[in-house]
Amino acid sequence: MSDDPGARVVTIARDWIGTPYLHQASRRGVGCDCLGLLRGVWRTLYGAEPAALPPYSGDWGEPAGDELLWRAMALYFVPAQGENLGDVALFRMRANGVAKHLGIVSGLAEQGAFIHAYTGHGVVESALTRPWRRRIVARFQFP
Repeated sequence: MSDDPGARVVTIARDWIGTPYLHQASRRGVGCDCLGLLRGVWRTLYGAEPAALPPYSGDWGEPAGDELLWRAMALYFVPAQGENLGDVALFRMRANGVAKHLGIVSGLAEQGAFIHAYTGHGVVESALTRPWRRRIVARFQFP
């Protein structure tokens, strides 16, 4: 495996491609959601997860306008400087909605790519197209 931490994160995340989407799950090959993918990568990198995860809804506090996922990311991850391979991108899916989707940046070329667990698709590697890029509100790195 690469000595580059970002490349190592991408290699681990690619092992999850094909895992079905399953809300609140985090088991490679069995099921996960976007947070579950990050949890699985974390376990591979560090062993145990940093904290027990309470149940969460798919709306991530949207009715109350509460940025639950953003706050949680800020607790355990490091703000990214620039754009790096292996960054965790936090997405806002609607202009006025809360940030509630995560992906791991897997390519930095013109278009780029990211790995994420997506409802109805499971874990996939997608092009980081302009519409996806516009939705990024924060970038983090694994500590």
